[in-house]
Amino acid sequence: MAFPHRPDAPELPDFSMLKRLARDQLIYLLEQLPGKKDLFIEADLMSPLDRIANVSILKQHEVDKLYKVENKPALSSSEQLCFLVRPRIKNMRYIANLVNADKLAGRTRKYKVIFSPQKFYACEMVLEEEGIYGDVSCDEWAFSLLPLDVDLLSMELPEFFRDYFLEGDQRWINTVAQALHLLSTLYGSFPNCYGIGRCAKMSYELWRKLEEEEDGETKGRRPEIGHIFLLDRDMDFVTALCSQVVYEGLVDDTFRIKCGSVDFGPEVTSSDKSLKVLLNAEDKVFNEIRNEHFSNVFGFLSQKARNLQAQYDRRRGMDIKQMKNFVSQELKGLKQEHRLLSLHIGACESIMKKKTKQDFQELIKTEHALLEGFNIRESTSYIEEHIDRQVSPIESLRLMCLLSITENGLIPKDYRSLKTQYLQSYGPEHLLTFSNLRRAGLLTEQAPGDTLTAVESKVSKLVTDKAAGKITDAFSSLAKRSNFRAISKKLNLIPRVDGEYDLKVPRDMAYVFSGAYVPLSCRIIEQVLERRSWQGLDEVVRLLNCSEFAFTDMTKDDRASSESLRLILVVFLGGCTFSEISALRFLGREKGYRFIFLTTAVTNSARLMEAMSEVKA
Repeated sequence: MAFPHRPDAPELPDFSMLKRLARDQLIYLLEQLPGKKDLFIEADLMSPLDRIANVSILKQHEVDKLYKVENKPALSSSEQLCFLVRPRIKNMRYIANLVNADKLAGRTRKYKVIFSPQKFYACEMVLEEEGIYGDVSCDEWAFSLLPLDVDLLSMELPEFFRDYFLEGDQRWINTVAQALHLLSTLYGSFPNCYGIGRCAKMSYELWRKLEEEEDGETKGRRPEIGHIFLLDRDMDFVTALCSQVVYEGLVDDTFRIKCGSVDFGPEVTSSDKSLKVLLNAEDKVFNEIRNEHFSNVFGFLSQKARNLQAQYDRRRGMDIKQMKNFVSQELKGLKQEHRLLSLHIGACESIMKKKTKQDFQELIKTEHALLEGFNIRESTSYIEEHIDRQVSPIESLRLMCLLSITENGLIPKDYRSLKTQYLQSYGPEHLLTFSNLRRAGLLTEQAPGDTLTAVESKVSKLVTDKAAGKITDAFSSLAKRSNFRAISKKLNLIPRVDGEYDLKVPRDMAYVFSGAYVPLSCRIIEQVLERRSWQGLDEVVRLLNCSEFAFTDMTKDDRASSESLRLILVVFLGGCTFSEISALRFLGREKGYRFIFLTTAVTNSARLMEAMSEVKA
């Protein structure tokens, strides 16, 4: 049921070293403020910090009280205050208000600001403007790689997506380059590197610069990871906008997995309490169902429950010695498994209830129609109905974006009509959100000149030299086009299936979307790995409006073992979904590769839309 890896599959590197490094560095920073101190932590650093250093470790290093950085005044009586924050302007204002209030009251204390993962010049400017730059000491906690699982590293930077793909803000690229540099220092450099997208290219170039500056250090190391892929999220918005149907993706869509753990409410735990559950490979039950299509999960869990019952029943015929062995060796494990089993059964029931209420089948049918380009009028009516019934502002936006990208922009009449209906249904305050979606290329209107596509393709065929590239570049710079249909045809993203698609025995990566669609990002990785280059994919790259690059370091390629050449690190800039992770795990199992994922944050369709929205939920 779970994906058993082929016996010859390469071993994954041990990423626990990253946690130890982060913890040691944080302790070092805290000890630079000797004696008792109070620690103020920004809300979205709390979960990552919890995975690295728990409260008892902080207490050992003389952290007295913990406070959350929030709008209300702090009531700390400590003589030393330490702030652990993201480099954001609002945090600087918060710290400045606190320090200035102390000055007014004639109180002197020591203040230390620890920026994670790095400090920005703008933050120091604000401290200077507020007149407290000389009163605080600043440091960086370069913690940018959190191992969420054996094969998944997250930078926990959800704002990366909006900052770069909407605002065009490049400040996090340095953080990405530093993270890649740390990985190559610890696990040897990567002999083969491929990337697609502007952000990928900039991150790659900055990272190479760092490598060249310190080349002596990593020269002798054997590479542990043979290939690295860098992908921009905007080269494949479609995959991120689709509803997820693999178990882990559905849990994320329904309950929100945050920093590798999920809060299951009373409806799942069958008690009056909520429970925080860590979801990773150590949860044996979860590990077997995480990549499965949801339709298979119930059957698996009920079979597991029967097996468990049979193991419990074995004790009936035992003598005292056997009973003693059973209690000391097996009982604890069985109880643990029983607890996890009932939790996941509860989660499945809860998902089923919610999805039946939302008429999930109808929704999936509409998505599949959009992906295939059938019944566009019916799908548009479905979206209109969705908006009129005010089902959910985020869901309605997502469907509109999916319609726009798969259709290469909406015809002006549809665009105006859907936008008007949306604003009337959910409120005019969403107007700015439409402007954001348009800028990011997620929800666009076809320009009157868009009929040029036919002419353009004829010109490309006539002019075979580089000039054709220049002409199409000129066209694509007018508006960021999605060209989804053409790409889909070229890469065979919509599988042609004779008869039913068997979800129990998946034949390709399309199973993560019920057999209807192979994630574009995953298909590109598969194609490049097959060819060991971008050769033959020029047309696809052109349609994606992206620049691609490849780099093979022959000196390192010779030193790489055949095992390391089957280990592949995939870096998603702007977020990665659990569907993509499941699809690539499947591909790895089929082809004898092992994939490791590094993402700026785990994302899904709702997070994508919220990042673009100007109306805070």
